[in-house]
Amino acid sequence: MRIALFATCLADTLFPEAAKATVRLLERLGHEVVFPLEQTCCGQMHINTGYQRDAVPLIRRYVSVFSGYDVIVAPSGSCVGSIRHQHALVAARAGAAGLAARASELGARTYELSELLIDVLEVEDVGAYYPHTVTYHPTCHSLRMTRVGDKPLRLLRQVRGLDLVELPAAEQCCGFGGTFAIKNAETSAAMLADKLTAIESTGASVCTAGDASCLMHIGGGLSRRESGVRTVHLAEILAAT
Repeated sequence: MRIALFATCLADTLFPEAAKATVRLLERLGHEVVFPLEQTCCGQMHINTGYQRDAVPLIRRYVSVFSGYDVIVAPSGSCVGSIRHQHALVAARAGAAGLAARASELGARTYELSELLIDVLEVEDVGAYYPHTVTYHPTCHSLRMTRVGDKPLRLLRQVRGLDLVELPAAEQCCGFGGTFAIKNAETSAAMLADKLTAIESTGASVCTAGDASCLMHIGGGLSRRESGVRTVHLAEILAAT
């Protein structure tokens, strides 16, 4: 299968290993991965902060760049959620009916990594080997917008050498929420403290998730605590051999 990679802003600028791991994994499974160089931000941060009209040019760019591909994958539940559920709505509100229709059709072909693997490629055992104790944090957007469900857990359970331990109160937000962490710093810090305590209680050496944004927030907190727990994107674990 020929698959287009939407890397996302964070992967492009701060966490490139998540995008690189996505490519390695899919190529190992026998698929061709294409990286359109014209891609930019999907506009999620503009939309969620209330600057919806400013997001329209970014939505138009996403539609223009990726319309020629049957399948698009992104290592981010939050970006996929925005592309799938917000792009068409924002375009329609801006009076761009044609763009809204194209965005809706393209959103249905855009997948978060675990969705692509299980729902489209129909594979749970990706041949990974990762000899570490791992706990999984289900990010808010992946749960409530993209609705990946237990797909990441199903993939992790098939990784050889990996000891998967349950995260207490797993569905509680880590406190990041994009600009929420900036505008409501004290509340965000309190939510993060609860998440860090839960992670450390598992005895895991690695915390994984499908969104680099939440891992950045959690990883910063673990580092400040001088915890021995590392944060690793789900794609990097699944790509490991």
